[in-house]
This record gives sequence, structure tokens and C-alpha cells, in this order.
Amino acid sequence: MIALSISLSFMYACDSKNDDEINTEIADISLKQTDKDALLFMMEEEKLARDTYRYLDNLWSITQFANIKGSEQTHMNAIETLLKQYNVTYEILPEGKFANEELQNFYNNFISSGAISIANALQIGATIEDLDIVDLQRNIEATNNKAIISVFEKLQCGSRNHLRSFLNGIESNGDTYTPQFLSLETYNSIINSPNEKCGKN
Repeated sequence: MIALSISLSFMYACDSKNDDEINTEIADISLKQTDKDALLFMMEEEKLARDTYRYLDNLWSITQFANIKGSEQTHMNAIETLLKQYNVTYEILPEGKFANEELQNFYNNFISSGAISIANALQIGATIEDLDIVDLQRNIEATNNKAIISVFEKLQCGSRNHLRSFLNGIESNGDTYTPQFLSLETYNSIINSPNEKCGKN
């Protein structure tokens, strides 16, 4: 696949390319509706993490939230880059607002529960990363788009590190976490392995 950063104007300017080659390249940068939906959904899910962590950090000033909320913005930026490259229309709603009703309900429940105690807040952090890893994997398996797979795998790597960080906080607080979305086998594999290097995302 050609690099997505190549503009159409550049392609038309290349005298060495015939019409068939140009049309093939344009087709290569088109996106299936399912892939568009996946990008838009994961953008909002990363926003769910960012907005929740900002809220809980303001409330409790916990190290994990202070550190990871910035990473979630980076995750949003990575997906936004793909949306722009594929010319997909999107809107980032104000903080705490989501177009997806399920994600809106998650947010409402997360901040309500997280406001009860530090212990609850840390549980919410782990739950969000748990959910994120599963949804990213589902979308990775549903596409053959290499650019999307590459970005989602990097985000998934970051989410595994975030989950480990929240679990450290939970254990330091004398508590335990039970996976809500991950299989027990996958969860144990994550927590029994060290932090990973995830690239730029």
C-alpha cells in the first residue's frame, strides 16, 4: 500500500503513471465502512479513558490518572491521524459527552463510582483498560487494513501497560481486580509479563 501521506495532487502530477495505476492507488486509500466505524468508535473509547482519567485525577490526584490521561490523548491523536488521512468526517464532543450511547453510559457510571473512593477510582481505571484491550482486539481481527492494525496494536500495547499500572495501584491499596472483559487466560498473561515498549503510541 502506498504511504497515506501522498496527496492526490502529487499522484496526478506524476507523468510516469497511467490512469489505471492512479485509480489503483486511490482505491488503496479508500476505507471500508466497517473500518470507518471502528476508527470512530475507538476514538470515542480512547476519549472515554481520557475524560474519565481527567475527572478522577482532579478528584483524587492519583499518580496513575495524572500520567495516563496524557497517554490517552496521544491515543486519540493516533486515531485522529488515520481519520484525517482517510478523509473520514468526525467530531470530538466536549469533555464527558459521547455520540455512542453505550460509551456515554459507561462514562456516567465510571465517574459516579470513581467518585466514591480512591479504591473505586483505581478499579475504574483497570476496567477501562480491560475494556479497551478487548475492543481493540475485536477491531484488529475484523480488518485487513494494515495501517489500522498497526495503530491499534500500538494502542493495545499501551493499554496493557496502563492496566499493569492500575493493578499496581490497586494492590498497593490492599485490593484486587477481577477482569470484566478480558478472558482470565489473557488477563493472567498480561499481569505476569513486564511492561512493553509500544513505539510512538
